[in-house]
Amino acid sequence: MDYQEIFDQDQSLQQLIVAEELRQARKPTLIPSENHASKAVRSALASRLGDKYSEGYPGARFYPGNDIIDIIEAIAVERAVKLFGVPHANVQAHSGSPANRVIYDTVCKPGDTIMGLGLPDGGHLTHGADASITGKHYKVVRYGLRPDGYLDVEKALGLIEKEKPVLIWVGATAYPRLFPFNAFIDAAERNNCIVAADVSHIAGLIAAEVHPSPVPHAHIVTTTTHKTLRGPRGAIIMTTERGLAFRPGLDKLIDRTLFPGSQGGPHDNVTAAIAIALGEAAHPSFKEYATAIIENAEALASTLMARGLTIATNGTDNHLMLLYCGKGRGIIVQSALQQAGLLGNKNAFPNEQSTAFYPSSVRLGTPAVTTRGMMPPQMVQIAGVIAEAMELVADEVLPEKGRPAYVRDLQQRLASNNKLGELAAFIEHLCSYFPIPDRHF
Repeated sequence: MDYQEIFDQDQSLQQLIVAEELRQARKPTLIPSENHASKAVRSALASRLGDKYSEGYPGARFYPGNDIIDIIEAIAVERAVKLFGVPHANVQAHSGSPANRVIYDTVCKPGDTIMGLGLPDGGHLTHGADASITGKHYKVVRYGLRPDGYLDVEKALGLIEKEKPVLIWVGATAYPRLFPFNAFIDAAERNNCIVAADVSHIAGLIAAEVHPSPVPHAHIVTTTTHKTLRGPRGAIIMTTERGLAFRPGLDKLIDRTLFPGSQGGPHDNVTAAIAIALGEAAHPSFKEYATAIIENAEALASTLMARGLTIATNGTDNHLMLLYCGKGRGIIVQSALQQAGLLGNKNAFPNEQSTAFYPSSVRLGTPAVTTRGMMPPQMVQIAGVIAEAMELVADEVLPEKGRPAYVRDLQQRLASNNKLGELAAFIEHLCSYFPIPDRHF
């Protein structure tokens, strides 16, 4: 797109938007939480729907003129209900973190005990991390990983029995194996605990039935819509049959907590974009796409290991993997990959020995490159670039002091590294054969 209308009014912004599109086209993202939405989804976001104010829910708005908006939201809800097999869905949450806050405000009081996977072990900030407001307002009990990098389910179940939390989060943002949703529910219900499954990373895999669903084993399910689901940046909160049986009226409580409890009007343009993305996810080709995501992740992980590199749990069952870089060296490898034309993000490694800001791994994922049509042969090529880039920074050591200055200097040196430049040129050439598509089927 040339964005002529923006150019005519604000040339500097138009040039920046085009520059970002070119960057995305030339440098594939391996960040697991990023993907490429279709032109249909992006068109809804830019539509006049964004001009409307629609506080309330379909049939019960506080502003007039919402007849059409009501139909759009009803379609989005209907598609979410059908796709995930739940009796109730709310599509108004502005993003994933606000959606999770709604769950806290619905079932907890400040000071209550909550439980979630620890942030260094692959959990999310909103699952009770110290840096999050959720870690400040509640007493947090964290479960974690075994030494082999798999979830320590037995210890988690013991914590449920001992601590009797009001709310337990199941789900992760950096866990490369199938999440055992079914392992928590019996102990949780025995202790009168609400189970909320955050499936933001794997929602598309669940919708395509290539990852087990938490719906039979949770009371509430939350998800963003822009990762493996390949939609806009929004969120969905779903109440399950089990949730309604465990806490009758839970769906209505969630709706009231979201509006008027924590948000004003929904973003109607995003609601329409979510509806379009859900329609795409219901298409038969989406299962092929989700299957390819996993096949690509397995190919990338296995090739990296064949090159002598360390991957957490020695592989992956889903869309992501954690590449060990050496203690505290995630930022070093992230910087080298960026200069080589690839984007992965620094991340804690299981049983992390360094700090959150200077962790020991890089998180890699395949949703976006799979959207571009890349397959295992391309994953082998990408793995080769990753391995070569890591070799080029093998002698770099993160200092104990002066780390910000060291990182700035490192990035300047890497920007002029000819070999990394050659790798970036190779990646850009590879991308020319796999342009970002406007249509997904």
